[in-house]
Amino acid sequence: MKLLLLSNSTNPGEDYLGWPRVILADFIRENNLKSCLFVPYAGVTVSWDDYTSRVSDVFSLWECNVQSVHKVADPVIAIQQAECIVVGGGNTFRLVQMMHDTGIMEAIRGKVIAGTPFIGWSAGSNVACPSLRTTNDMPVIQPSSFLTLNLVRFQINPHYLDANPEGHGGETREQRINEFQALNPEVVVVGLREATALLLDGDHLQLLGKKPMRLFKAGEEPLELFPGDDLKFLL
Repeated sequence: MKLLLLSNSTNPGEDYLGWPRVILADFIRENNLKSCLFVPYAGVTVSWDDYTSRVSDVFSLWECNVQSVHKVADPVIAIQQAECIVVGGGNTFRLVQMMHDTGIMEAIRGKVIAGTPFIGWSAGSNVACPSLRTTNDMPVIQPSSFLTLNLVRFQINPHYLDANPEGHGGETREQRINEFQALNPEVVVVGLREATALLLDGDHLQLLGKKPMRLFKAGEEPLELFPGDDLKFLL
């Protein structure tokens, strides 16, 4: 498989998909991609047309055409014919609900396992995991299942924060992950900080960006892993 899983699309004060443009350009060039099928279903307060247009404007920098799955007559056939699949961020519950309802969840899984490149950010990275249960999002809608693509065997927590914002008295992100692992002790969770990404190419997994990621295993202290560290044990 060839997966590019980004924690987030855009850093504050930057252009849309600004920070990962070199990473995206390399992925598109190395896989000789001329077109991508975009899944905009995580968009809730933005129209899917506008969302697709924003992504298309960026991907056009590398002469890669973007078509959205919401504009095709048969989403499953479109997935089966796609050269690359791109899943954008937004609300993970809405994304998963639509992926199940349209039948593309299983279609994407089969296609990507067969070798089709996959790009996701935020919610789009979350759905590469076995389930959506480490999302940060509010459950604005109830999907038929929490199960997702299961392309990697660990869970990702995108936008991972080390501490709560000043003045906030709720649980930290680490405490939330500890709650998840108290009920799911067998599941490893990767806290993927903003402006970082995981790149999987076959049996080689690497962390991209300038920040470490945080690895959570039940009953153990969290582990900081840096770009260049061997991550093969996660596969």
